[in-house]
Amino acid sequence: MIQLPAASPSTTQAAKPVVIVFETELGDITTEIDTVHAPVTATNFLRYVDGGFYNGGEFCRSVRPDNEIRKDVPIQVIQFRINAARRADEVPPIPVERTSVTGLRHVDGTVSMARDVAPARPGPVTATNDVFITIGTQPSLDDTGNRNPDGQGFAAFGRVIAGANVVQTIHASPTPRETPATPRAGPGQTLVPTIQIIRAYRI
Repeated sequence: MIQLPAASPSTTQAAKPVVIVFETELGDITTEIDTVHAPVTATNFLRYVDGGFYNGGEFCRSVRPDNEIRKDVPIQVIQFRINAARRADEVPPIPVERTSVTGLRHVDGTVSMARDVAPARPGPVTATNDVFITIGTQPSLDDTGNRNPDGQGFAAFGRVIAGANVVQTIHASPTPRETPATPRAGPGQTLVPTIQIIRAYRI
């Protein structure tokens, strides 16, 4: 699992780890959110958690060797999103905190924010509330990685600390070829059925 850099003495007492539990229909996934090294992304994410946006959300995507369409830069992740009924209540997107700034990396179990892909550095790279969890180390998702044309990577902001078995079960769940009703995830990466998030909350 991701190893978060040690906080400085001045912040150790002020910023305790924020722990979020995702209750899914397959079991619980517990995550630790790094508010020290990725404060913008963490604050945005916690706003959605505290607002109940992920209650009734879903794990919607799984990328793995058997369905990866990017053979040049393969990755392994699962992705989840807020309750579709709450989309109209989304807050404005945030700038992506690149891993070169936060010092975090996309290692096994990293929690990271999906985002828009800018055409070229330093274009308008933004994120909202779709989140993914890495399976295995995925350096191509870090800043300067080659998963996206702009090379700016994604915003890692936490890690899975319990429920790795649930992550693996979701990752292995069926992903038949997508239909016109599910165009977002790419051929054969949409989970069918999706895995429901019952609720997400702090502990």
